[in-house]
Amino acid sequence: MDFTVYGSAFSGLLIVLVTLVVQSFVANMSKARLPNHIPGKIDPSLGHESFAYRAHRTMENSLENLGVFLGSAFLAIFINVDPFWTALTIWVYALVRIVHMILYYLISTEKNPSPRSYFYLLGLLANILLLILIFAQL
Repeated sequence: MDFTVYGSAFSGLLIVLVTLVVQSFVANMSKARLPNHIPGKIDPSLGHESFAYRAHRTMENSLENLGVFLGSAFLAIFINVDPFWTALTIWVYALVRIVHMILYYLISTEKNPSPRSYFYLLGLLANILLLILIFAQL
C-alpha cells in the first residue's frame, strides 16, 4: 500500500497530536501554579471561573474524543478511503479542536451551549463523516 497519498492526512494527525501536547502542557502548568497543588489532581472546588479548571477540561475533552478519532483516521487510511476526503475530515477535526481549545481558554461560562460547543459539534460531525466513508469503503 502506498501511504504517500495520505501525506495531508498524516500532517493533520500531527497537528491533532501537537494540539494535545500543548493542552497537556498548559493544563499542567496552570494547575502547578495553584496553591496547594497536588500533581495529577484537580481541586474539585474549581469551576469555569478558574483557568486551571478550563485548561484541565480542555485536555480531558480532547482525550475523551481522541481514541475514536484516531481509530477512525487510521482505519480510513488502512482500508484506503479516498485520500482527499480522509485528509479533509482530519483537517476539519484538527482545526475545530484548536478553535474549541482557544474558546475554552478564553470564555468562562457554564452556559450550554457555549460557543465552544459548536466547534465540538463540528469535530464530532467530521468524525461521523469519516466513519460513514469507512462504512462505504467496506
